[in-house]
Amino acid sequence: MSVISPTMRRRFRPDARIATIAEAILIPVGALIVAALVFSVFLLVLGKDPVRFFGLVWTGGAASAFSLQNTLQRAAPLILTGLAFAVPARIGLTLLGAEGALVLGGFTAAVTAIPMIQAGWSPWIGLPLVAGIAMSVGGVWVGLAGWLRHYRGVNETISSLLLTYIAIAIMNFLVEGVFRDPGSTNKASTMPLSADWRIGDIPGTSVHWGLVAGLILAALLWILMERTTFGFSARIAGGNLRAAQAQGLPVGRLAIASCAIAGACAGLAGFFEVVAVHGQANASLAAKYGFTGILVAFLARQNTLAVVPVACLFGALAASGGLVQRRMDMPDATMLVLQGIIFVTLLVSETFYGRLPFFRTSQSGDRT
Repeated sequence: MSVISPTMRRRFRPDARIATIAEAILIPVGALIVAALVFSVFLLVLGKDPVRFFGLVWTGGAASAFSLQNTLQRAAPLILTGLAFAVPARIGLTLLGAEGALVLGGFTAAVTAIPMIQAGWSPWIGLPLVAGIAMSVGGVWVGLAGWLRHYRGVNETISSLLLTYIAIAIMNFLVEGVFRDPGSTNKASTMPLSADWRIGDIPGTSVHWGLVAGLILAALLWILMERTTFGFSARIAGGNLRAAQAQGLPVGRLAIASCAIAGACAGLAGFFEVVAVHGQANASLAAKYGFTGILVAFLARQNTLAVVPVACLFGALAASGGLVQRRMDMPDATMLVLQGIIFVTLLVSETFYGRLPFFRTSQSGDRT
């Protein structure tokens, strides 16, 4: 008699593999369609034209080279914060700490770059060092949530959310205090970076290099999670924690490492927000990219490669928000309502995985 169970045998059959992939694609797409229909009803109640709304979303997000570049510019931080949620989710952790790591990473980048500029450092040496420091700060900050989970049993969702609020409060306190630029009268900010310490756009575009960093990290993390023993161990722990512990896997170290990787991704997003977008650290760093990244990772099913196109989708929504506001006389919170509906439909769609009959493969031939 075979020692391989029928369930495992079906999982590794080619037709089962195809069914799994189809399910992972079609259910999220179906959730998006349902969300669009629900939001259309919402627009009709308000007396607005849904067809015109989605037409404007297309125009503002992808209809021209300008709108497409605007979309990619906004997608860059969402890729990194989406990765920050997706990686620990593979081990079964639900972290809400990307926003705090992004804020602290950006603030750290600003306050460490200023003395280097004043000391006459070359940006070719200083910027990579500043990026590494920002990633380290983000990694330590979110890694703390993993440490609390493993060694003290503290729920990582609650601790990471609280750490986010603490990080934003620390940034505001220091920016409005000891690190405030005396010249920032309207909005408390750190001293601005000099022009040679600002990272420019990708040649021929208006998209900064954070997009390239996000694409590279997405590929590297996919290799890590899908083609290494670390990723294999993380998936086992995420699928069955007791089984992972029984096999002697270092679950605690896996959790802390996953959280640290997540924080490093978010810290890098903060670095690019400072050196490529704002040029200084202030309250604008808390732009909710970390929370939108959660939605990105959910729709991508925690697949680091799928995070990229999903981030572009939400980047398009953000890029078209101003156009919708002007043309349809709607408030700027309209896109937040749409994102909320998408999030709810995604949560509901989770209940359909493994239950829809047309995704099930035949069980014939499983008996031995």
